[in-house]
Amino acid sequence: MPDLQTPGEPVPIPTGSNTIGSMDGTSADINPSGHRRYSGGRVLLTNSQPESESFTEPNTSLATGSHWANGTHPVPTRHFSLVEDFEPDLIGDAHNFGDERDLGHRIFVNRSLHLEKIKFFGFDMDYTLAVYKSPQYETLGFNLVKSRLLAMGYPNELNQFHYDPSFPIRGLWFDSHYGNLLKVDAYGNILICCHGFRFLKQSEIYEHYPNKFLSLDESRVYVLNTLFNLPETYLLACLIDLFTNTPGSTATPAGVKCGDLFMSFKSIFQDVRNAVDWVHEKGDLKLKTVENLEEYVVKDDRLPMLLTRMRESGAKVFLLTNSEYWFTEKIMTYLFDYPHGPMLKDPHRNWKTYFDCIVLDARKPLFFKEGTILRRVDTSTGALRIGSHTGPLQQEHVYSGGSCDVFTQLIGAKGKDVLYIGDHIFGDILKSKKIRGWRTFLIIPELVHELHVWTAECKLFAKLQSLDVTLGETYKDLDSSTLEKPDISDLRSAIRQVTHEMDLAYGMLGSLFRSGSRQTFFSSQVVRYADLYAATFLNLMYYPFCYMFRAPAMLMPHESTVAHEQIFVADSPVFSRSRQTSVLEEKEKEATTAHVNAVSSKVSFRMPTVAF
Repeated sequence: MPDLQTPGEPVPIPTGSNTIGSMDGTSADINPSGHRRYSGGRVLLTNSQPESESFTEPNTSLATGSHWANGTHPVPTRHFSLVEDFEPDLIGDAHNFGDERDLGHRIFVNRSLHLEKIKFFGFDMDYTLAVYKSPQYETLGFNLVKSRLLAMGYPNELNQFHYDPSFPIRGLWFDSHYGNLLKVDAYGNILICCHGFRFLKQSEIYEHYPNKFLSLDESRVYVLNTLFNLPETYLLACLIDLFTNTPGSTATPAGVKCGDLFMSFKSIFQDVRNAVDWVHEKGDLKLKTVENLEEYVVKDDRLPMLLTRMRESGAKVFLLTNSEYWFTEKIMTYLFDYPHGPMLKDPHRNWKTYFDCIVLDARKPLFFKEGTILRRVDTSTGALRIGSHTGPLQQEHVYSGGSCDVFTQLIGAKGKDVLYIGDHIFGDILKSKKIRGWRTFLIIPELVHELHVWTAECKLFAKLQSLDVTLGETYKDLDSSTLEKPDISDLRSAIRQVTHEMDLAYGMLGSLFRSGSRQTFFSSQVVRYADLYAATFLNLMYYPFCYMFRAPAMLMPHESTVAHEQIFVADSPVFSRSRQTSVLEEKEKEATTAHVNAVSSKVSFRMPTVAF
């Protein structure tokens, strides 16, 4: 294969990737006349950048990678008189409403959950009990998969790529037909589209996706949902960039032709998937992890204390992981390797004593369907005992496989008795919630960075809200008799610019949860299937086991945009659904209202200043 472009040479990227939907339902390029370029974690603008734009260095405290930390991501900024002097109101009260804990200790609630009713706490291991250090672990995975692809015959030019943590995020879709990485909203509408490291303009997106929409049901879509997918995401971008920028190659909609060789994007995707599976199942990833546990695994002495407190509260604790015995034994021994037990005065205990039952090789999500045969593991050899284990499940014994039906029957659990804690939104959360009705707690380590940017850049979001309000006021006094269309071009440009700044504050592909005012597909999955979510399950340390997690009110637009003080008067009589009440019922209502007011007066109560 001919030599590729010089390593480090910027690759043109249209800025049309960062698009937002404004209040009028439109979306447009952030910089239609210029091109953004990405190389080794760097963003530049071409000479086509308008003179009215200037560069400002990003806040390096928001860095997610070495290039961000070095300040090598200049952010294109337009200056608009509309927003120059804007100072937002403080918005902290809205976030702290009902929970005054430190943000780093918070657990966030989608559906109310009374912790006192939980009888079983279940844990996944990878990225839950065992948190792998970032970006060290992703770099290890990237290099191992890259080596596997080289062994499969991929060109040596692949060695020029090195893992950059500022590029990939979870929740992207890979379209194996066109070779595009897509950031989509909850409904499949495309927010960002990149081909390799080139971000497509709006016009290019419409050429591939006429409605800027792609259905998840299509077989060509693969969702990169897990933390283990991050190296894979970046590697797919590297390979697409490698083949499409090879001198002498010819790009086609479905692949790249170079001489008599045709590489379809689907075949590239299949090779990467096979390489990733091989590295995890037969390769050296796990071996290299246990050889250098301090380098790759986070260790926290709060872990034995929290598990002990859970059991002291009357609940049972179980481990349910897809990992095999030898790897689980090494990881868990390291996590509980302290000279003391849960308290400094307690003697050291083996990790198995902290769990009421342990199930490995669960093969989730298959575990939540038909499952496999439940067998006991011989912990002296790691071998499986013959026959199917019929119970009971004993403490300090280790079991392999099984199914949710068999498991819950043996431990005596019903669906909502169980709170399962994991990081995999599909294998751990979606299936356990949808199929078995377990309560769910999703671990999102990226939440630390997301909260940091969200609080540090709160003025940007408040500015975006202010622009939305201004846009609404522009149309406020207009009706169907209006003939002259108002000029909102400056407003739309300002909205696009603020959204662009917000996205770049998070990283190359923006936030895991949103793009401007629109939530991502990943965000919608979290809301739908995770009852609770936090950066770490260790935040349970800061809540009593009788705590009532109360979900915030989910308001519809006709509720969130209409103040209670407003009085609605119908133009004509309408059908009333109000039931006529008796005098006795009126007295009961007055008594209830008085009681509520009395209770409220004793509680420190603050209304949020901004609705989200």
